[in-house]
Amino acid sequence: MFEYMGDRLSNAIKNIKGMGRITDENISDAMREIRTALLEADVNYEVVKEFVRNVKEKALGLEVEKNLKPEELFIKLVKDELVSLLGGDYVPLETSKHPTILMMVGLQGSGKTTTSGKIANLVRKKHKKNPLLVACDVYRPAAIDQLKEIGASLNIPVFERGKANPVDIVKEALDYAKENKHDFIIIDTAGRLHIDEALMDELVNIENTVKPNEILLVIDAMMGQDAINVINGFNDKLKLTGAILTKLDGNTKGGVALSVRHLTNVPIKFIGDSEKLDGLSEFYPERMAERILDMGDILSIAEKVEGIISEDDAHDLARKMKKGDYDLEDFLNNLKQIKKLGPLENLLKMLPGARKAGLGDVNIDPKDMAHVEAIILSMTPYERKHPEVIKNSRKVRISKGCGRSVEEINRLLKQFEQMKTMMKQLSNGNMKMPF
Repeated sequence: MFEYMGDRLSNAIKNIKGMGRITDENISDAMREIRTALLEADVNYEVVKEFVRNVKEKALGLEVEKNLKPEELFIKLVKDELVSLLGGDYVPLETSKHPTILMMVGLQGSGKTTTSGKIANLVRKKHKKNPLLVACDVYRPAAIDQLKEIGASLNIPVFERGKANPVDIVKEALDYAKENKHDFIIIDTAGRLHIDEALMDELVNIENTVKPNEILLVIDAMMGQDAINVINGFNDKLKLTGAILTKLDGNTKGGVALSVRHLTNVPIKFIGDSEKLDGLSEFYPERMAERILDMGDILSIAEKVEGIISEDDAHDLARKMKKGDYDLEDFLNNLKQIKKLGPLENLLKMLPGARKAGLGDVNIDPKDMAHVEAIILSMTPYERKHPEVIKNSRKVRISKGCGRSVEEINRLLKQFEQMKTMMKQLSNGNMKMPF
C-alpha cells in the first residue's frame, strides 16, 4: 500500500533538489506532482486541495538555514502535513477497563469476523489479556462457524448461542465472561451489504445494553472514497471510537487512509496488512507518513521482533551488522525467527530507502523460505561465513545438493548482499534520506 503514492511524492520532491531557496516558481511543479499523486491514490479532492495549500503556504514562509538544504525542509513539511492528515497523534486501543468491552461493526465482506480474531490475538500477546469472542452475527450463513474456527486456531474461547437474539447473547456473554475471568470481550456483530434501518437498530440496542468501551468500524480499504460515506453512516447512529482498515496488503491505493480522519474525525486504530491472524498493526500516523515517504519504519520492526529475538541475540546481531560480519549462517538463523513475524518482504519494505534500493518490489513466496533454507544448508560452513567465495563451480555443487537452480542461488546471493549493505549503513547511522 502507498508505494505508488510514495514514489510519486518522492519524484515531486526531487524537482526542488539543488535549489538555493524555496520560491513559488521552483516548487510549482512539485506541488502539481503532489496533487496528481494524491488524487490518483484516491485521496478525497477537498483533502488534496487543503493539503497542497498548507504545504505551499508553509514552504513559502520558511527561511532556509545555511546548514539545511531546501529539499530537506520541504520533505519535513510534506511529512508533517501527512502526519496531520493521518490523525496526528497515535490513538491506542482501550485496555485498562476490567473488563474491556469491544464491539466490532461493519458491512459484510469487510473482514470483521477475521479482524475480531486478530484483535483477540493481539491483546492476549501484547496486553496479557484473557479474551472472549462473542458470536452475534446470527444472520450470515456460517458466520458463527467461521468465528469458532478462528477461536479454535488461536485457542481463544467463543461464546455463542446459535441464532438467538443478539441482545440476549451479549447479556449471557457478559455473565459468562465474569464467571470465567475473561477481561477483554470482543463482540462480532452482524453486517449487511449496505447500511439499513434494521441493522442500525440492532447495533444501537447492543450498544445500549453493554455500553462498550470501544466501538470499532471495520472498513475494506478497497472501497475507496465510499468508505467515508460508510463511516459517517455508522457514526451518525453509533459512538464510533475508531476505524480499522483491512486489505491494505491488496491492490488498494491507500488514499482512503489519508481521508478518513480528516473527513470523519474517527481515528484509525489498526490496519490489516496480511490475511494471517497476526496480520494486524496498530496505526501510528508518524510511522505511516515515514513509510509513505520511504523513510522506513524501524520502530515497527523493533516491536515485531520483540519477544521473538532475545536481547543477547539482538546485541550480537547489531554488533555483526556494524562490523559488516553478518553472514549467511546468521541469515539462516534469522530466517527461522522471521518466519514467526510474517512475510519477509513486509519487513524489508520497512527499511529506510527500501523502495529506492528496489526492495519494495521484492516478493517472496512462503515456499521460497524453505528453498532458501535448503540452498544455505547445502553450502559448507566456510561458504556461509564467506559467501564471496561462491563462484560458478561452487554454485553448481550447491544447486545439485539442494535441488534448486543456479539462477535461484544467484538471486539469493544478490538479495543478501543488498540487505547486508543496507543493514550496515543503518547500523552506522549513514543511511541517507531517500531523495
